[in-house]
Amino acid sequence: MLKIDLSIVVFLPLASGLIAAFAPRGLARWIVFAGTLAVLGYAVAMLVDFDAGREGLSYATDKDWIPELGIHYALGIDGLNLFLVALTALLWTICTLVAAFKDYERQRLFFFQLALAETAVLGAFCAQDLALFVVFFDLMLVPFYFLIGGWGEGQRVAATTKFVIYTLVGSLLMLAGAVALGVLSAPGGAERSFLLRDLEAASLPEGTQQWIFLLFAAAFLVKMPAFPLHGWMPDAYRATPLPVLVLLSGVLSKVGAYGFLRVVLPILPDGAQHFQEVLLIIAVVSILYGSVLAFSQDDARLVVGYSSIAQLGFITLGIFALDPKGAQGAVFQMINHGLVTAGLFFIIAVLAARAGGSELLSRMGGIAYRAPVLAGLFLVVALATLAMPGSANFVGELLILFGVLEDKLVYGVVASAGIALAAVYMIRFYQRTMHNRLRTGVDSRDVRGVELVAIASIVVVIIGLGVYPQFVVERSERATVANVRQAEQVADRGGEAEAAPATAAPGPAPGAGAVPAGPDGQPIPVGPDGQPIPVGPDGQPIPGGAGGQPVPVGPDGQPIPVGPDGQPVPVSPPGGQAP
Repeated sequence: MLKIDLSIVVFLPLASGLIAAFAPRGLARWIVFAGTLAVLGYAVAMLVDFDAGREGLSYATDKDWIPELGIHYALGIDGLNLFLVALTALLWTICTLVAAFKDYERQRLFFFQLALAETAVLGAFCAQDLALFVVFFDLMLVPFYFLIGGWGEGQRVAATTKFVIYTLVGSLLMLAGAVALGVLSAPGGAERSFLLRDLEAASLPEGTQQWIFLLFAAAFLVKMPAFPLHGWMPDAYRATPLPVLVLLSGVLSKVGAYGFLRVVLPILPDGAQHFQEVLLIIAVVSILYGSVLAFSQDDARLVVGYSSIAQLGFITLGIFALDPKGAQGAVFQMINHGLVTAGLFFIIAVLAARAGGSELLSRMGGIAYRAPVLAGLFLVVALATLAMPGSANFVGELLILFGVLEDKLVYGVVASAGIALAAVYMIRFYQRTMHNRLRTGVDSRDVRGVELVAIASIVVVIIGLGVYPQFVVERSERATVANVRQAEQVADRGGEAEAAPATAAPGPAPGAGAVPAGPDGQPIPVGPDGQPIPVGPDGQPIPGGAGGQPVPVGPDGQPIPVGPDGQPVPVSPPGGQAP
């Protein structure tokens, strides 16, 4: 196995951003691009070198950071985050390249924020300490706040404000949950630790798990986003610069879904099982709500935005099926969704450039007339989005449905309607932009240059995963199954308890009469003749005399001897012996 220092992988983009901040204006973009390209090289090396059969973490780093609080600087790679790191590296490299050919104001600051954002996302995916995960999770908010507010379009201030309010509240709730986990996992002065493996080994009461689960769930559902916590999405998607929007939708949303698999299911299995039905309802509603609204939108960005809510609903459905197949499908679908949304947003940029800058479907049409390459690339991405058989999305959604239909049949059947709705809104999107009559002011020309490189790179990966999905499934299986195992076992126990009939208390043997009970409800012993044996004041049975008659007792509770005629034999006071 290669010796790869994950600290270099995580902080290399930030280092390149700092260098670019003091470099000549014309060089800043290329310095940051070189940093993202180096991270992509590391990601490819890890994909090739990763051992799918290895137990535990690869390329791990574990050092004391704040020992007094039990916080470690711990990083590691396993099958659960390997492909998310690779997705981050790929999309950041492509987006940085596209942004490098645009003329942004304050370029050095723009590319520094872009590099800082990559470091924050890579850190969140690689962190193996809960406190460190929270630090990177919250750090992501800072660069995206400036990227949307400083270089956005239209109502960027309102969009930024709404985005910050939603995500900041979620982050604060998660911070409270993380502190509670660290404190309550070490009761009675025990040594505190925020390492994920230590928190997983600690057993919290079911009630405690439930309210902490709600704190984490709120943060992750906002980040994805999922219905009904998606209020920041429409304004943010309209205002965000397009290369930044690719990262916001394609990568940043996956941090929330990843948090459920990495943190919630293994550490809070009872909480996950308790709220399983609630999350499944949220997932199904997100699928239907996002699909219907995607069909009704005229803004191309919002078509992809609402379709993302639907696709992330499928991912949530797979996670909270609490089944290994569903969880594997969710991981695979995270990768697929990141790729197809990136491809769609880059295609929207190409379409808008040919439609006079407009991103409205009503002002597009007929672009495929002289753009066969663009039409072909768009068709591949569109078919992958609607999970056409042979695509990687088809494999991901199939695994999710297998996991759900096994125990949650109704949710799986209802969610299946989302697949049909995806076909409706995506075919509509494709037809209204590429076919019909050529609109006035629309320039029908093919894709070329950096646009072609960006879209074609993504399409190649989409096709590759569709041809060989086992590349992802085999490498992610062990870690994914391990992280969902505890929640699955809790769910299985809960299902068995609900299905099992109430067990009656054992009664007398067949043919036997009822056992007599005393005033206190306790059974009274019976003799061989079936008659109750009297008991003394001390609760002990008094042996019977001749004919089964009870033996009289004295004031001290001891039996008085009886003669052959059944009459008491007098005793002398001193010795207590019969004469």
